[in-house]
Amino acid sequence: MVTNIVGVVLFALGICLSLALHEAGHLVAAKAFGMKVRRYFVGMGRTVFSFRRGETEYGLKWLPIGGFCDIAGMTTLDELTPDEERRAMWRQKTWKRTTVMLAGPITHFFLAFAILYLLAVSIGLPNLAEKPVVSTVSSCVIDARTSAQLANPTCPAGAVGPAQAAGIRPGDEIVGVGGHATPTWTAMVAAVRDSSGPTAFDVRRGDERLRLTVDVPRVDRPLTTTGGKNEVAPVGVAGVTAARSFDYGPLAAVGATASFSGDMLAQTATKLVEFPQRIPAVVSSIFGGQRDPNTPVSVVGASRIGGDAVQAGQWQLFFMLLAGLNFFMGVFNLLPLLPMDGGHIAVTWYERVRNWLRERRGKSAAAPVDYTRLSAVTMALVLVGGAVMLLTVTADIVNPIRLS
Repeated sequence: MVTNIVGVVLFALGICLSLALHEAGHLVAAKAFGMKVRRYFVGMGRTVFSFRRGETEYGLKWLPIGGFCDIAGMTTLDELTPDEERRAMWRQKTWKRTTVMLAGPITHFFLAFAILYLLAVSIGLPNLAEKPVVSTVSSCVIDARTSAQLANPTCPAGAVGPAQAAGIRPGDEIVGVGGHATPTWTAMVAAVRDSSGPTAFDVRRGDERLRLTVDVPRVDRPLTTTGGKNEVAPVGVAGVTAARSFDYGPLAAVGATASFSGDMLAQTATKLVEFPQRIPAVVSSIFGGQRDPNTPVSVVGASRIGGDAVQAGQWQLFFMLLAGLNFFMGVFNLLPLLPMDGGHIAVTWYERVRNWLRERRGKSAAAPVDYTRLSAVTMALVLVGGAVMLLTVTADIVNPIRLS
């Protein structure tokens, strides 16, 4: 129980650090371009303490959620002192304003990359793509009629498993079985189960491509049918287990992390597109329906799962969750909707394109966008976002997703 609480607190602190660094990204970029940053605070609510350095007040709020970076003249609605007028953000060049707004979301991507890189060189990156890479090669393959027998096989002395006899080694990638490509471990297992006797295995070992012959035996295995019944049936087995994660050296980890980050970003974008259609399932779970593990979670839910991961000793999952959450926050903040950073970027480039078209027609630049005209849309989005957050927090309290 104590370990779980520690995990929850650690994950919540990780989220707070991510949000604080997001605002720090805006802070650093704005100061680099000579804009005035009035305040930089971590957290929300009443002030715990603050101090002033130069023209900026730095501080900590009592509620450790989020934070803010107050840049003078972020919009034309901002009241400015005479000293701030010439340095107002909305007066700056388009590329400078864009860079300042991008600095926040990009911080999430850098933080996620750093987390994954540290995983790659320490615990290892999980095999999410189900690459058919061998972790261990069994010394025997025997009948197992129950899950307990399958988990604890007893091999005779001097026994040699079929894959071991064929020369398959840990680290080999089985890319084909019986002439059929096996891009994933699931595809490889399915091909082996349908095999019997001498079968060609195409193996990638480093830069080599080998064809090894495995004498696949048919042995009893416990299976679950489509009707949910447990049965025992003979299947082909090679005697290999999957690699659940991959370790890398400091240099190799850079490319591996970049590739892994790309996959996670693509998955994040897909989940974001699917987000609206999963909300009804969240509502259903609040009123007693079974909670779908694929439904959105709030900071509360993510922290609880992080606590479960620490309690189970699954630190790899803990840091994967933290990296995934940072990817989500980065992508979400880039949506071209106010009040997100992407919304401010969209307005900035709308002004730039509009004024360029006016110049082409011999007209002078128009006035900056009047944010009061966007207030209704912004308020609607804030209310929708608040409602979704309330739903997910409620669901994470009454019917949480648990690691088990």
